[in-house]
Amino acid sequence: MRNPVPRGGSARLAFSTNKKNESSFISMISESNPGAAALDIGAVKAFVLAAQLQSFTRAGEALGISQAAVSLKLRRLEEQLGHRLLERTPRQVRLSVEGAVFLDAARALVASHDLALSAFRTQPRRLVLGINHLLVGSELPSLLRRIRDLDAGLRIEMRVGATGELMQAYERGELDAALVLRPPEKRKQGKAAFAETFSWFAAPGWRPPAGQPLPLATQGDPCRVRAAAVRALDRAGIAWEEVFIGKGAAILGAAAAGGMAVAALPARAAPAGAIDAAAALSLPKIPAQDVMLYSALNDRRSREALRVLTLAFR
Repeated sequence: MRNPVPRGGSARLAFSTNKKNESSFISMISESNPGAAALDIGAVKAFVLAAQLQSFTRAGEALGISQAAVSLKLRRLEEQLGHRLLERTPRQVRLSVEGAVFLDAARALVASHDLALSAFRTQPRRLVLGINHLLVGSELPSLLRRIRDLDAGLRIEMRVGATGELMQAYERGELDAALVLRPPEKRKQGKAAFAETFSWFAAPGWRPPAGQPLPLATQGDPCRVRAAAVRALDRAGIAWEEVFIGKGAAILGAAAAGGMAVAALPARAAPAGAIDAAAALSLPKIPAQDVMLYSALNDRRSREALRVLTLAFR
Protein backbone atom coordinates (compact mmCIF):
# COMPACT_ATOMS: atom_id res chain seq x y z
CA MET A 1 0.00 0.00 0.00
CA ARG A 2 1.39 3.38 -0.98
CA ASN A 3 1.99 6.01 1.64
CA PRO A 4 -0.39 8.97 1.38
CA VAL A 5 1.01 12.15 -0.11
CA PRO A 6 1.51 14.83 2.57
CA ARG A 7 -0.58 17.91 2.10
CA GLY A 8 1.02 21.32 1.98
CA GLY A 9 -0.32 24.85 2.07
CA SER A 10 -1.38 26.58 -1.13
CA ALA A 11 0.59 29.24 -2.96
CA ARG A 12 -0.23 31.60 -5.78
CA LEU A 13 1.18 30.88 -9.24
CA ALA A 14 3.06 34.15 -9.10
CA PHE A 15 5.30 32.64 -6.39
CA SER A 16 8.92 32.72 -7.53
CA THR A 17 11.49 30.43 -5.92
CA ASN A 18 15.18 31.27 -5.63
CA LYS A 19 18.15 29.03 -6.32
CA LYS A 20 18.71 28.31 -2.63
CA ASN A 21 15.16 27.03 -2.15
CA GLU A 22 15.37 25.05 -5.38
CA SER A 23 18.62 23.37 -4.33
CA SER A 24 17.28 22.68 -0.83
CA PHE A 25 14.16 21.04 -2.24
CA ILE A 26 16.14 18.82 -4.59
CA SER A 27 18.58 17.91 -1.79
CA MET A 28 15.66 17.05 0.50
CA ILE A 29 14.26 14.68 -2.13
CA SER A 30 17.66 13.12 -2.77
CA GLU A 31 18.34 12.53 0.93
CA SER A 32 14.92 11.08 1.62
CA ASN A 33 14.98 8.90 -1.52
CA PRO A 34 18.64 7.90 -2.08
CA GLY A 35 17.71 5.03 -4.35
CA ALA A 36 14.77 6.68 -6.05
CA ALA A 37 14.14 6.01 -9.72
CA ALA A 38 14.57 8.78 -12.28
CA LEU A 39 11.63 11.12 -12.66
CA ASP A 40 9.23 10.52 -15.53
CA ILE A 41 9.85 13.46 -17.87
CA GLY A 42 6.31 13.18 -19.22
CA ALA A 43 4.92 13.58 -15.72
CA VAL A 44 7.19 16.54 -15.00
CA LYS A 45 6.09 18.19 -18.25
CA ALA A 46 2.45 17.57 -17.33
CA PHE A 47 3.07 19.27 -13.98
CA VAL A 48 4.67 22.33 -15.60
CA LEU A 49 1.82 22.70 -18.09
CA ALA A 50 -0.88 22.19 -15.46
CA ALA A 51 0.76 24.88 -13.32
CA GLN A 52 1.04 27.32 -16.24
CA LEU A 53 -2.42 26.72 -17.67
CA GLN A 54 -4.13 26.13 -14.29
CA SER A 55 -6.09 23.26 -15.82
CA PHE A 56 -5.63 19.51 -16.24
CA THR A 57 -7.84 19.61 -19.34
CA ARG A 58 -5.76 22.25 -21.09
CA ALA A 59 -2.53 20.55 -20.06
CA GLY A 60 -3.87 17.34 -21.62
CA GLU A 61 -4.72 19.20 -24.83
CA ALA A 62 -1.18 20.58 -25.00
CA LEU A 63 0.28 17.10 -24.51
CA GLY A 64 -2.25 15.32 -26.73
CA ILE A 65 -3.50 13.11 -23.89
CA SER A 66 -6.66 12.93 -21.79
CA GLN A 67 -7.37 14.80 -18.57
CA ALA A 68 -7.42 11.47 -16.74
CA ALA A 69 -3.95 10.63 -18.06
CA VAL A 70 -2.62 13.97 -16.81
CA SER A 71 -4.16 13.36 -13.39
CA LEU A 72 -2.59 9.88 -13.21
CA LYS A 73 0.86 11.18 -14.20
CA LEU A 74 0.72 13.91 -11.58
CA ARG A 75 -0.48 11.56 -8.84
CA ARG A 76 2.42 9.18 -9.54
CA LEU A 77 4.89 12.08 -9.60
CA GLU A 78 3.63 13.33 -6.25
CA GLU A 79 3.88 9.85 -4.79
CA GLN A 80 7.43 9.48 -6.06
CA LEU A 81 8.50 12.86 -4.65
CA GLY A 82 6.55 12.44 -1.43
CA HIS A 83 5.05 15.91 -1.75
CA ARG A 84 1.76 17.30 -3.01
CA LEU A 85 2.55 19.63 -5.90
CA LEU A 86 -0.91 20.86 -6.89
CA GLU A 87 -4.08 21.67 -4.98
CA ARG A 88 -7.20 20.61 -6.90
CA THR A 89 -10.69 21.99 -6.53
CA PRO A 90 -13.65 21.59 -8.91
CA ARG A 91 -13.00 25.09 -10.28
CA GLN A 92 -9.28 25.62 -9.86
CA VAL A 93 -5.85 24.04 -10.03
CA ARG A 94 -3.14 25.87 -8.11
CA LEU A 95 0.35 25.23 -6.82
CA SER A 96 0.97 24.02 -3.29
CA VAL A 97 3.92 25.49 -1.39
CA GLU A 98 6.04 22.47 -2.36
CA GLY A 99 4.86 22.73 -5.97
CA ALA A 100 5.90 26.39 -6.13
CA VAL A 101 9.38 25.45 -4.87
CA PHE A 102 9.65 22.56 -7.36
CA LEU A 103 8.38 24.53 -10.39
CA ASP A 104 11.68 26.17 -11.40
CA ALA A 105 13.56 22.89 -11.12
CA ALA A 106 10.84 21.16 -13.15
CA ARG A 107 11.04 23.78 -15.89
CA ALA A 108 14.82 23.41 -16.00
CA LEU A 109 14.52 19.62 -16.29
CA VAL A 110 11.99 19.86 -19.14
CA ALA A 111 14.11 22.46 -20.95
CA SER A 112 17.24 20.29 -20.63
CA HIS A 113 15.33 17.24 -21.86
CA ASP A 114 13.97 19.12 -24.90
CA LEU A 115 17.44 20.52 -25.62
CA ALA A 116 18.87 16.99 -25.61
CA LEU A 117 16.16 15.83 -28.03
CA SER A 118 16.92 18.72 -30.37
CA ALA A 119 20.67 18.02 -30.46
CA PHE A 120 20.46 16.39 -33.89
CA ARG A 121 18.26 19.00 -35.53
CA THR A 122 20.38 20.44 -38.30
CA GLN A 123 18.16 23.36 -39.30
CA PRO A 124 16.27 25.86 -37.14
CA ARG A 125 12.61 26.20 -38.11
CA ARG A 126 11.33 29.61 -39.16
CA LEU A 127 7.68 30.34 -38.40
CA VAL A 128 5.91 33.47 -39.69
CA LEU A 129 2.83 34.26 -37.58
CA GLY A 130 0.12 36.84 -38.11
CA ILE A 131 -1.97 37.90 -35.09
CA ASN A 132 -4.92 40.26 -35.07
CA HIS A 133 -3.93 43.56 -33.43
CA LEU A 134 -6.91 43.43 -31.07
CA LEU A 135 -5.56 40.24 -29.47
CA VAL A 136 -2.06 41.42 -28.61
CA GLY A 137 -1.63 42.73 -25.08
CA SER A 138 0.51 42.62 -21.97
CA GLU A 139 0.56 38.80 -21.83
CA LEU A 140 2.54 38.54 -25.09
CA PRO A 141 5.91 38.04 -23.29
CA SER A 142 4.63 35.01 -21.36
CA LEU A 143 3.08 33.63 -24.54
CA LEU A 144 6.39 33.90 -26.41
CA ARG A 145 8.16 32.32 -23.45
CA ARG A 146 5.96 29.24 -23.74
CA ILE A 147 6.80 28.92 -27.42
CA ARG A 148 10.51 29.32 -26.64
CA ASP A 149 10.32 26.70 -23.89
CA LEU A 150 8.59 24.34 -26.31
CA ASP A 151 11.22 24.65 -29.04
CA ALA A 152 14.23 26.93 -28.66
CA GLY A 153 15.12 26.19 -32.30
CA LEU A 154 12.09 28.04 -33.64
CA ARG A 155 12.76 31.37 -35.33
CA ILE A 156 9.63 33.48 -34.97
CA GLU A 157 8.58 36.35 -37.21
CA MET A 158 5.39 37.95 -35.88
CA ARG A 159 3.20 40.36 -37.79
CA VAL A 160 0.34 42.23 -36.15
CA GLY A 161 -2.51 43.73 -38.15
CA ALA A 162 -6.18 43.74 -39.05
CA THR A 163 -7.94 40.52 -40.03
CA GLY A 164 -8.37 41.52 -43.68
CA GLU A 165 -4.74 42.55 -44.01
CA LEU A 166 -3.45 39.35 -42.41
CA MET A 167 -5.74 37.10 -44.46
CA GLN A 168 -4.48 38.69 -47.68
CA ALA A 169 -0.90 38.09 -46.55
CA TYR A 170 -1.77 34.48 -45.65
CA GLU A 171 -3.34 33.86 -49.05
CA ARG A 172 -0.26 35.31 -50.77
CA GLY A 173 1.85 32.77 -48.88
CA GLU A 174 3.58 35.40 -46.74
CA LEU A 175 2.35 33.88 -43.45
CA ASP A 176 2.64 30.31 -42.20
CA ALA A 177 -0.31 30.84 -39.86
CA ALA A 178 -2.81 33.53 -38.95
CA LEU A 179 -4.75 33.95 -35.70
CA VAL A 180 -7.55 36.39 -36.50
CA LEU A 181 -11.11 37.35 -35.67
CA ARG A 182 -13.51 35.38 -37.85
CA PRO A 183 -13.51 36.95 -41.34
CA PRO A 184 -16.93 38.06 -42.66
CA GLU A 185 -16.69 35.67 -45.61
CA LYS A 186 -16.39 31.89 -45.19
CA ARG A 187 -12.93 30.50 -45.88
CA LYS A 188 -11.62 26.97 -45.99
CA GLN A 189 -8.83 25.54 -43.80
CA GLY A 190 -9.59 27.72 -40.80
CA LYS A 191 -10.73 26.29 -37.48
CA ALA A 192 -12.21 28.00 -34.44
CA ALA A 193 -9.47 28.36 -31.81
CA PHE A 194 -11.45 30.07 -29.02
CA ALA A 195 -14.02 32.79 -28.38
CA GLU A 196 -12.63 36.17 -27.31
CA THR A 197 -14.68 38.25 -24.89
CA PHE A 198 -14.87 42.05 -25.16
CA SER A 199 -15.97 44.74 -22.76
CA TRP A 200 -16.05 48.53 -22.42
CA PHE A 201 -12.79 50.07 -21.15
CA ALA A 202 -12.24 53.63 -19.95
CA ALA A 203 -10.00 55.64 -17.64
CA PRO A 204 -10.68 55.13 -13.90
CA GLY A 205 -13.49 57.42 -12.79
CA TRP A 206 -14.29 58.49 -16.35
CA ARG A 207 -17.86 59.56 -17.10
CA PRO A 208 -19.37 60.62 -20.44
CA PRO A 209 -20.49 64.26 -20.76
CA ALA A 210 -24.00 64.69 -19.38
CA GLY A 211 -26.72 64.94 -21.97
CA GLN A 212 -24.41 64.02 -24.89
CA PRO A 213 -23.88 60.83 -26.92
CA LEU A 214 -21.46 58.27 -25.52
CA PRO A 215 -17.96 59.05 -26.92
CA LEU A 216 -16.45 55.99 -28.62
CA ALA A 217 -12.94 55.05 -29.70
CA THR A 218 -13.17 52.48 -32.52
CA GLN A 219 -11.27 51.11 -35.48
CA GLY A 220 -13.80 52.63 -37.84
CA ASP A 221 -15.87 50.81 -40.40
CA PRO A 222 -15.55 47.99 -41.43
CA CYS A 223 -14.73 46.25 -38.15
CA ARG A 224 -16.58 43.27 -36.66
CA VAL A 225 -15.98 44.38 -33.08
CA ARG A 226 -17.17 47.92 -33.83
CA ALA A 227 -20.28 46.55 -35.53
CA ALA A 228 -21.08 44.29 -32.56
CA ALA A 229 -20.44 47.08 -30.04
CA VAL A 230 -22.57 49.78 -31.69
CA ARG A 231 -25.32 47.23 -32.39
CA ALA A 232 -25.44 46.48 -28.66
CA LEU A 233 -25.64 50.21 -27.89
CA ASP A 234 -28.40 50.74 -30.44
CA ARG A 235 -30.44 47.88 -28.99
CA ALA A 236 -30.01 49.35 -25.52
CA GLY A 237 -31.18 52.75 -26.78
CA ILE A 238 -27.84 54.45 -25.97
CA ALA A 239 -26.80 57.28 -28.30
CA TRP A 240 -23.14 57.19 -29.32
CA GLU A 241 -20.58 59.14 -31.33
CA GLU A 242 -17.17 58.18 -32.67
CA VAL A 243 -14.71 60.75 -31.39
CA PHE A 244 -11.54 58.74 -32.03
CA ILE A 245 -10.59 56.24 -34.76
CA GLY A 246 -7.40 54.22 -34.65
CA LYS A 247 -6.07 50.79 -35.53
CA GLY A 248 -5.22 48.18 -32.94
CA ALA A 249 -5.76 47.62 -29.25
CA ALA A 250 -2.75 49.71 -28.23
CA ILE A 251 -4.10 52.82 -29.99
CA LEU A 252 -7.69 52.37 -28.83
CA GLY A 253 -6.50 51.58 -25.32
CA ALA A 254 -4.46 54.80 -25.26
CA ALA A 255 -7.56 56.81 -26.21
CA ALA A 256 -9.54 55.12 -23.44
CA ALA A 257 -6.80 55.52 -20.81
CA GLY A 258 -6.40 59.15 -21.85
CA GLY A 259 -10.03 59.89 -21.03
CA MET A 260 -11.09 60.65 -24.59
CA ALA A 261 -13.68 57.90 -24.94
CA VAL A 262 -14.74 54.38 -24.04
CA ALA A 263 -13.36 51.53 -26.18
CA ALA A 264 -14.47 47.95 -26.83
CA LEU A 265 -11.44 45.79 -26.03
CA PRO A 266 -10.56 42.31 -24.77
CA ALA A 267 -9.25 42.38 -21.21
CA ARG A 268 -5.95 40.86 -22.36
CA ALA A 269 -5.24 43.90 -24.58
CA ALA A 270 -6.42 46.72 -22.29
CA PRO A 271 -3.62 49.01 -21.06
CA ALA A 272 -2.78 49.45 -17.40
CA GLY A 273 -4.41 52.89 -17.38
CA ALA A 274 -7.85 51.62 -18.38
CA ILE A 275 -10.41 49.60 -16.45
CA ASP A 276 -13.51 47.62 -17.35
CA ALA A 277 -16.21 50.27 -16.99
CA ALA A 278 -19.18 48.32 -18.33
CA ALA A 279 -20.92 47.94 -14.97
CA ALA A 280 -20.12 51.46 -13.74
CA LEU A 281 -21.48 53.01 -16.93
CA SER A 282 -24.40 50.55 -17.31
CA LEU A 283 -23.30 49.62 -20.81
CA PRO A 284 -24.62 46.52 -22.62
CA LYS A 285 -22.71 43.28 -23.03
CA ILE A 286 -20.67 42.93 -26.23
CA PRO A 287 -21.04 39.52 -27.93
CA ALA A 288 -17.93 37.31 -27.91
CA GLN A 289 -16.05 37.03 -31.19
CA ASP A 290 -14.73 33.78 -32.67
CA VAL A 291 -10.97 33.67 -33.17
CA MET A 292 -9.89 31.52 -36.11
CA LEU A 293 -6.58 29.80 -36.76
CA TYR A 294 -5.53 29.46 -40.40
CA SER A 295 -2.55 27.27 -41.24
CA ALA A 296 -1.61 24.63 -43.79
CA LEU A 297 1.50 23.52 -41.89
CA ASN A 298 1.89 19.78 -41.39
CA ASP A 299 5.27 19.32 -39.69
CA ARG A 300 5.22 18.32 -36.02
CA ARG A 301 7.33 21.22 -34.72
CA SER A 302 5.08 23.84 -36.27
CA ARG A 303 1.87 22.11 -35.18
CA GLU A 304 3.11 21.91 -31.60
CA ALA A 305 4.07 25.60 -31.60
CA LEU A 306 0.64 26.59 -32.93
CA ARG A 307 -1.11 24.42 -30.38
CA VAL A 308 0.82 26.05 -27.52
CA LEU A 309 0.06 29.46 -29.05
CA THR A 310 -3.71 28.94 -29.12
CA LEU A 311 -3.77 27.32 -25.66
CA ALA A 312 -1.89 30.28 -24.22
CA PHE A 313 -4.48 32.67 -25.64
CA ARG A 314 -7.47 30.69 -24.31
